[in-house]
Amino acid sequence: MKKKIQYKESSGNVFADLGVENPEEALAKSELARQIAKIIKKRKLTQKQAAEILEIDQPKISALIRGRLRSFSLERLIRFLNELGQDVNIMISPAKSQSQRGHTWIGESYSSTRIAVLRK
Repeated sequence: MKKKIQYKESSGNVFADLGVENPEEALAKSELARQIAKIIKKRKLTQKQAAEILEIDQPKISALIRGRLRSFSLERLIRFLNELGQDVNIMISPAKSQSQRGHTWIGESYSSTRIAVLRK
């Protein structure tokens, strides 16, 4: 007889599923950090070169690339993207429903996929 495997469907945010405090912010920060790491790799920058561009020390680049993001704010990560020559667009629009709280979406311009959503 086959044994039934127990599982729980994801909420769509791994940080929420793991019980991380402020999971929406954690997901947003991780996506921004992923984009930064992707740009560093694409440009074949060393950690030292990336640190010089971002005006931080090399161990912080290492932490960023490894996903250790506690010491990085969303604003700082956005500034890093700007320093790496990326435009970051923040758009304001009404929520789909007047009774609904708004959301913050983070994703690549060419992607129609929602990557991270900030909500309370």
